[in-house]
Amino acid sequence: MINLIQNEMMKLLAKKRLLIIGVIVAVLVVLFTYAQYKQAEEQREKLGTDDWRTAVQQQIIDIQNRLSSSRMLDEWREQLQVTVKQQQYYLDHNINPSEPGAATFTRMFIENASSLFIPLLVMIVASDLVSSESSQGTIKLLLTRPVPRWKILMSKYITLLLSISIIVAMTGVLAYALSGVVFGYHGWNAPIITGFTVEAGNIDTSGVRLISQWQLLLMDFGLVWYIAVVVGTLAFMLSVLIRSTPAGMGIMLAALISGAILNNMVSSWESAKYFLWSIYSLLII
Repeated sequence: MINLIQNEMMKLLAKKRLLIIGVIVAVLVVLFTYAQYKQAEEQREKLGTDDWRTAVQQQIIDIQNRLSSSRMLDEWREQLQVTVKQQQYYLDHNINPSEPGAATFTRMFIENASSLFIPLLVMIVASDLVSSESSQGTIKLLLTRPVPRWKILMSKYITLLLSISIIVAMTGVLAYALSGVVFGYHGWNAPIITGFTVEAGNIDTSGVRLISQWQLLLMDFGLVWYIAVVVGTLAFMLSVLIRSTPAGMGIMLAALISGAILNNMVSSWESAKYFLWSIYSLLII
């Protein structure tokens, strides 16, 4: 089994998929780092200070101005009202919700990338593991070896799990290393408040607790890895059944995008959102 896994990893590395994924992640991290830096500079010029409390107060004022619009949907209005209360809680307890540093940038990047970006990267690898053997005609040679078919598929799936781990780890390392050049390599022990709950449009702070940012990062990476495994497993299954890389990628891409759209469209449908959520929550946070 180990030899089979090594063979699959060698084939994957020969295709340079992981290298291409690393380049894509690095480019996006640089772009987002620049965007965050420019946003911070513009905010500093607008407010005339680096004080985070002033920035949070301005955010509350901006949200309250948006709430004054009569055209806003009730669902969005409720979410913004909760955001205002949450930001006010940070002010009252003197906790900076956006502590500057590479650790904060990494957390924000990985949380945003988990919904679509990382699943797409995983799909690129998973959709090709089995179907490429069929399209290239190497599947016949592979099946002539004195190895059970389940071991061949298992070795490919384990290779997929290793690839997913590499992709998630590589995303975190690149996000931290590149953003740290601009924001500094700190922020691991920044306090993070978690445990907010919403009941009937009101925010409940009874279960709020304080944790370090590195703890939240570990939870974020664990959740992202789990999402990537689910998406990768579905793509791997399609690769086995369809044996066509373009078709498998097309189906998974349609599933990811439609899942994101449906999740937003039916969020207010009490009778339907639970059924759809049970399907698409595995694909989209």
